[in-house]
Order: sequence, then C-alpha cells, then structure tokens
Amino acid sequence: MKITAVKFIALNAPLADGKAYGMSKSLASGRQSTLVRLTLADGTIGWGEAWGMPPVNLAYEGFLSGYIVGTDVFDIEHTFGRILARHYHFGVQNQMMAAISGIDIAAKDAAGKLVGLPVSRLIGGKRVDTVSYYASGGYLTETPTPDFAPQIEAMAKAGYPAVKIKIGVSPDSDVERVSTAREILGPDVEILVDINTNYTYDIALESIARLEPFRVGWVEEPLAPQDVAGLARLRERVGVPLATGEALYTVFDFKRLTDAGAADVLQPDLTLCGGFWQGRKIAELALASHVRLSPHVWGGAIGLAAALQFIASLPVYPHSDNIPKPILLEYDLGQNPLRSDILTAPLVPDGPVMHVPEGPGLGVEVDLDAVERYAVA
Repeated sequence: MKITAVKFIALNAPLADGKAYGMSKSLASGRQSTLVRLTLADGTIGWGEAWGMPPVNLAYEGFLSGYIVGTDVFDIEHTFGRILARHYHFGVQNQMMAAISGIDIAAKDAAGKLVGLPVSRLIGGKRVDTVSYYASGGYLTETPTPDFAPQIEAMAKAGYPAVKIKIGVSPDSDVERVSTAREILGPDVEILVDINTNYTYDIALESIARLEPFRVGWVEEPLAPQDVAGLARLRERVGVPLATGEALYTVFDFKRLTDAGAADVLQPDLTLCGGFWQGRKIAELALASHVRLSPHVWGGAIGLAAALQFIASLPVYPHSDNIPKPILLEYDLGQNPLRSDILTAPLVPDGPVMHVPEGPGLGVEVDLDAVERYAVA
C-alpha cells in the first residue's frame, strides 16, 4: 500500500510560572513534540512522534516527503537507508534522524492497522501482554530542596516498584537526594539515578563511590555521550551498572558503546534513534553484546505507545523461565499534557505493570480535539 502524504504537527504545552522542572543541566518551562501523520492510499492513517524542537523537524517535512510519498509502507526501511546513503554529508546525529524516527513509527502504526495486527507482532512477535516499568520523577525544580521530598513521598504512596530520580548537581547533593529517597521509599524499591551528563570522569567516580551504601540500580548518563572512552574507564572502576543512550542515533552510535564495553544498559529513544527501524537493530546489538536494554521515553503519548510495543516484541535471552531483571519501560511522572491528554484512552500504570495496547498498529486512538488544542500554527 503506497504512502500518499506525510504531515508534521508541532505541539507545545507550556507550564505555569514557577512550575518548571527538569535535570541537572536545565529546567523545562514546557513540553513540546512533533506528531507525524502518515496517510496511505486507502485512507489509513498512522501516527508517529519525533523528538526535539518542532520548528526544526518541520523544516525536514518537505525534504523527507519527497522520498517517502509513493513508497510502499512495507518497504519504507529501504527508503530510509537510501536517504542516509545519499545524504551522508548530513550525518545522522541530528533532527533529520528524529524526523525519520517519527515517520517510521507512523508507518508501522499504519501497516499494523492495514493488516489488523499490533506493531509488536510486525517487528518480532508479541512476547508479553504487560511490561514492567520504572516511575521517572524526583525532578530538579526552581526550589529543589523543599520540592524533592514531596515528590518521593508521592512515589512511595503510589507503590512504584522502581523509580528514577535526578541527581548531578554535585556529589554532596547526590548523597542528600539519594539518602532522602532511600529513607522515604524503604529498602525494597529499586532506585535508579540520572546525572544527565553533567559530570567529568573524576566527579562521576566520586559521586558513584559515595552512593554505594544506597544500592542504586543504575547510574544513567554519568558522562557526556561522546566520552565513550571515559564511560568504559568508569565502568571498569565502579560496581554499579551504567546506563546511557538517550542522546544517541542509530545502531552505529550504540556499536561504539558496545565495542568499548562502555555501558551495561542501552537506552535508545525510538522517537530519536531511528524509530522501530533502528530500535530493532539496537536491540539485536544489545543481545549480541550481552547487555541489557531499557528504552528512554520522555516525550508524548505516541512515543510511550511505541516503547510499549517495542518492549513487548523483545526476547529476554539469555534468560528463560527466570528473568532476574525484566526490561523496564520509562514512565515519566512530570506534568505533561502531551502524554496524558492526546489519546482517547491515556496509557497509565496498572499496579507494577503497564498493559500493551491490543489493537492494531500502536493500539491507541489519537484525540484530534486535544491535538488541536496543543498544536502550534
């Protein structure tokens, strides 16, 4: 079935004054994303999501549509390969790849609707109906000290089995935040921490050593994504798993990590790394390299739905009947209407798991009225 149109829709949801939240490097004053609407010749519509600044994504719409329109939806990955091969001077660490990611997610959604199957069955087979997750919160804010404990108390009340919190301001701050979280959450909740690349090697080494008594499950992005050698050196020195990859594009970037032995957990973001097209290759690389994988999700509802379908399709090798640590989905707790409002039935946790949508494609229905509310002209 031929693709007849590709349309990018910029979305923006500003936060109220004083409600900015985020990471060690910066706070977000709003949430934004780009929806991709892909139309097939029979009228079937697929939805995707592209990471990053919508105006930059929109600038790629005409260029990429010139390649995509007229392509059979089931052959689209060959078109992506042609784009990268012909325009290699552009590189792949850029918004063009994010835009391609959104198109690929939309194409897989449309293809699934066309044949009446969920995306998970198109990309490897549906292994599970539910997915384990961690609640991503504990954000830095404009007033981080008084705001932190209430966030953790809300997590404890909700009973999340695993949580991730933001650190990375300084080793002293890291100890204070993680010790507070451990005290509130108790001994059984897995605590993951995220530095967001704010440290050099020596500071990361100090911080991780000081956090050892609190038994963190992984340290995320301790160093800049370009510092593969530093990550490999750090991994040799510490006793906690290192996770990274949300800022990496395509399997080629992730291969540099695995070749260097620089990560224990790979974290591709499907809305950035190349969609399911590259996500499957990265998952195969993780399997062949004997490292874990946990997709990064910090965008809108379509990206969340895509990650659910992706995880449902993944094997658990080398595990079999006993899976010591299941593949984890990231579930963002931050205020984000682009996650909570734009589907007719929002994707939310059900106790310790999230259900994989059962319908065709991504298995979700976009609320067009909500999209219109957040669309930027």
